[in-house]
Amino acid sequence: MYVTQILAALPIPPSQDPFYTAPHGFEKTAPGTILRIRHAPGNATNVIANASAVYHIVYRTTDSNYKPAFAVTTLFIPFENATLGTNSSQTSLLSIQIPYNSVWVDASPSFAIYYEFAQPAFESGSTNDDTSYALGKGWFVNMPDHEGPTASFAMGITEGHATLDSIRAVLSSGLLPDYTQTKYAMWGYSGGSIASEWASELQEQYAPELSFAGMAIGGCVPNLTEARDNLTGSAYAGLLPGLYLGLTSQDEEARAYLVSRLKKSGPYNATTFLADLHLTVNQAFATYANQDLYDYFINGRADLLAPILTKIADRNSYQGYHGVPKMPTFVYKAIGDEFSTVKSTDALVERWCSINVDVEYQRNTVGNHITEISNGKQRALDWLGSIFDGTATIGGCSVKNVSVNVVSSVS
Repeated sequence: MYVTQILAALPIPPSQDPFYTAPHGFEKTAPGTILRIRHAPGNATNVIANASAVYHIVYRTTDSNYKPAFAVTTLFIPFENATLGTNSSQTSLLSIQIPYNSVWVDASPSFAIYYEFAQPAFESGSTNDDTSYALGKGWFVNMPDHEGPTASFAMGITEGHATLDSIRAVLSSGLLPDYTQTKYAMWGYSGGSIASEWASELQEQYAPELSFAGMAIGGCVPNLTEARDNLTGSAYAGLLPGLYLGLTSQDEEARAYLVSRLKKSGPYNATTFLADLHLTVNQAFATYANQDLYDYFINGRADLLAPILTKIADRNSYQGYHGVPKMPTFVYKAIGDEFSTVKSTDALVERWCSINVDVEYQRNTVGNHITEISNGKQRALDWLGSIFDGTATIGGCSVKNVSVNVVSSVS
């Protein structure tokens, strides 16, 4: 595979970087086909500890309307390949789906690693620290911009397809020691769990040749409508403008309807709502904290229940209806999760268990959605490590309560 050398000293935002485009005729290629590849620009190996090299890959994928699309993924190479299990030639590849939860393409992980992801968040260290940890274990790391170039936050089909096709692209890149000896697994929390879980649902019919060793997902959000009603008026209401901007990102008619229902004046107006199109998730949290989403709309909540919006939401916002994981799955969630109730995750796992999905589900009696980022992280990484080294206990359905508190502020 020919790799373009990059001379630029600093990365360029995706909205301005011609690399983040697809070549003419890409629509005729198969999903997962590599369209462009380059060494990541700037100081990528400096901002990510334990990376010997970092690559950007543009690849063909499929959007939520099942039309040809493209996306970008970042591949991190460790200094030393892990030799785990009984096969000394094995390569371990962890696909980390990041909860970037933004409808701004410049918030995509391939660019955010240089800036936003380098900063600690929610008492849990930085996103780059998680990548560095995995690389330090000798794992290769794949990190897709799973919302694609349209920044389609909350579009489950798009995110699932983009995740699966990123694995296809990486496996065919020639950058792994031997893709035929590669064990690959997924990990995602919150918004990252959405992309991962949808990938697991869609995998059997969309990418049947893929065989994942495992998947770890935390802070699951099986029902985005429930999350919408839970979060409006809360400190994390900043997720909600992006939820609807994301859901309408691939439908011009639906976007026009959404904008037409926004108030034109007053403190909750269209200008403020649409400003989210150029905000990172942390900026959105600050901008919309404690606001009621429905105050932005002429008829309040009723405007969001229009068929033109619910049709899209029904296809992209509810997990458990497009397929089931074909890989061992580790699920972790705080019983006190205020983003999405533990009952919704209980119901999803119960459905999986009823049809013999291999799943281990840990319900943490301590904390909430934010604290479980820290409280659950090491449990997820340890489980993934056991998947890679072959020591995991596989088979059956296990649901248990645990009490794990590594965040001092949690009571």
